[in-house]
Amino acid sequence: MDLNKTYWQQRYLEGRTGWDLGAASPPIQAYIDQLGRTDQRILVPGAGRGFEAEYLYRKGFANFTVLDIAPFPLKQLADRLPPEFPAERLVEGDFFEYSGGPFDLILEHTFFCALPLQDRTRYAEKMAELLRPGGILAGLLFDFPLTPDGPPFGGSPEEYKTLFAPAFSIRVLERARNSIPPRAGRELFFIFEKK
Repeated sequence: MDLNKTYWQQRYLEGRTGWDLGAASPPIQAYIDQLGRTDQRILVPGAGRGFEAEYLYRKGFANFTVLDIAPFPLKQLADRLPPEFPAERLVEGDFFEYSGGPFDLILEHTFFCALPLQDRTRYAEKMAELLRPGGILAGLLFDFPLTPDGPPFGGSPEEYKTLFAPAFSIRVLERARNSIPPRAGRELFFIFEKK
């Protein structure tokens, strides 16, 4: 299966979006709530319908960019944001070809788990490339056995530590305490700092 733009666009058009909560994920909301500085430069990659980005906006953050490979969910996000929100901050494109940055913070939610397994190392390297030194990659990763069946593709804390340790200091990697009930016990909240 080729997890490309056509694949993701079709899933949105058909409503096959089981990962989509219809709102920002509670652990990410809680993280955003304690960020403080609203002038941080933030990237939300693989954002889908962008509920985390919308939450950022509602909390006073304005300097963020949303990236997704499929146009349909970006259009839905644009329709929910006020008309004055800069259209150039809603980017349709391939994450691995994106050249923005450097960012202070990148938020991860159901993007990593949707990538083909062979792209995981590239993902970690690209995240490090997009962040400023000391920048933060934070969000949620799934904690269930890794199989080729997906997306979503699972993983483990041990795998994540090995994957991200070359470019990041692992500040937090723990079971999320405020997951939605269907994901309880299956999500890890993390904060990784670029070395």
